[in-house]
Amino acid sequence: MAPPMPAQTLVDILRAEGLTVVEVGNWRTHNRNSRGPWGPVHGVMVHHTVTSGTQRTVDICRTGYSGLPGPLCHVVVAKDGTIYLVGYGRANHAGPGDGDVLRAVIAETPARPRDDDADTDGNAHFYGFECENLGDGKDPWPQAQLEAIERAAAAVCRYHGWGPRSVIGHLEWQPGKIDPRGFTMDSLRDRIGDRLAVDPEPAQPEQPAAVGGPYTVEAGDTLSAVGRELGVPWKDIAKANRLKSPYRIVPGQELKIPGKTTAPKPLPKPKKPVVDLSRLQAAFRADPPKRGTPVSYSGVRTVEVALIDEGLLSKAYLDGHAGTATRTAYAAWQRRCGYRGTAADGIPGAASLKKLAARRGFTVTN
Repeated sequence: MAPPMPAQTLVDILRAEGLTVVEVGNWRTHNRNSRGPWGPVHGVMVHHTVTSGTQRTVDICRTGYSGLPGPLCHVVVAKDGTIYLVGYGRANHAGPGDGDVLRAVIAETPARPRDDDADTDGNAHFYGFECENLGDGKDPWPQAQLEAIERAAAAVCRYHGWGPRSVIGHLEWQPGKIDPRGFTMDSLRDRIGDRLAVDPEPAQPEQPAAVGGPYTVEAGDTLSAVGRELGVPWKDIAKANRLKSPYRIVPGQELKIPGKTTAPKPLPKPKKPVVDLSRLQAAFRADPPKRGTPVSYSGVRTVEVALIDEGLLSKAYLDGHAGTATRTAYAAWQRRCGYRGTAADGIPGAASLKKLAARRGFTVTN
């Protein structure tokens, strides 16, 4: 269960992501909360507006139109990449959609069910992004706008501890909808995954190593997509090309693809840290000691490092103490693994800890 973030927090995280943010009127209290609940939130929904002209688009999204009062979203993404905040709370953007899709979003499952039902209130559970575009398949999507959608969605996901599969299009939610039209949601999720440094695709069977050599980036490419196409982990490509987060690549850029002929000789693998599950659970269940006091079990620090690498915990809390922040971060990891309710209580369990260990290079014993 994720309550919506405070309105000021939304402003702060969007600006921290490098976005230009315009606050429109009384957006913080402009909502449809009198008509139904707002929250718990589970994801971001992306739409196109079927409008042209930024001011007209913002006005319509803020006030609505006959039969559908505003706000029609929370975030308007203009052609030039500017973010306009027009409402906060329940907004008329998602409408009724498929409950199976919502459950897949919550579990962040790779396979998305077909949206063939309209049995669940989406306005209560999604942040709404309306993106200025005619939606006719011909109106272009400028790079600045696509990057702004990516940055804004990644900022919301990072705050809530969500992965890129928590971002969906209206066409994936409500039967008969086609928006957003002009780019694919898979390509957007790839971009968000690159920015979050989380591969949005599930682990694939090991493939033969690719022959090293150059690759010229084409329009629409992302690091994740290139890695899948060539059978090379995207992080290896990033390392070979000295790319750092947000791992941006552009058409025409030449990438070095590591393989048998170009990959440097691997260094000896360091010994993996070992985390004892029983001792770790005891440390998480105990009242946390004050900072600066001796750490009772070093495995807590190993798990904190892993949670930081997953983007779920701030480095400021890397102290080996399983306090509130660490337990909250671990609960976010449990939700990312598909657990809900009391199963996502922030106390490490065997299955979720082994998944974290497999991704972050430590060993679990009991």
